[in-house]
Amino acid sequence: MKLSTKGRYGLRAFIDLAVWGEEQPVSLASIAKRQEISVSYLEQLMAKLKKAGLVTSVRGANGGYTVAKPVEEISVGDVLRALEGDITPVECAGIDSSQQCSSSSQCVSKIVWKRINDSINDTVDSIYIGELVRESKRQDSR
Repeated sequence: MKLSTKGRYGLRAFIDLAVWGEEQPVSLASIAKRQEISVSYLEQLMAKLKKAGLVTSVRGANGGYTVAKPVEEISVGDVLRALEGDITPVECAGIDSSQQCSSSSQCVSKIVWKRINDSINDTVDSIYIGELVRESKRQDSR
């Protein structure tokens, strides 16, 4: 599975927002500068994160973005799904009960695809933004 720049840059931007936005809204310009991502691209990413309820925007001179929920409640999977949509690397009708596959009953490769999909989803769902914020601060204090 290969994530697009939406997922990679969006996760970096979200972590940056979580680190720098604990006390006040963070401007896109400041995130753009620290993460070397264009402001216009960040606007697109933040729109997706806002639609998913992960960030809120604050208007005005001291405006910007804040994380909408406690970082201990937001997983990497939540962020990636908001940005990328479904993150399963293999589409297989045999493991998706809403689809039909004529070979499903005899296909054993679906076991492999299901394990890969489950493993990726379990991994990104078990890493929380709070952990990454703490690690970022630990690295910055060196």
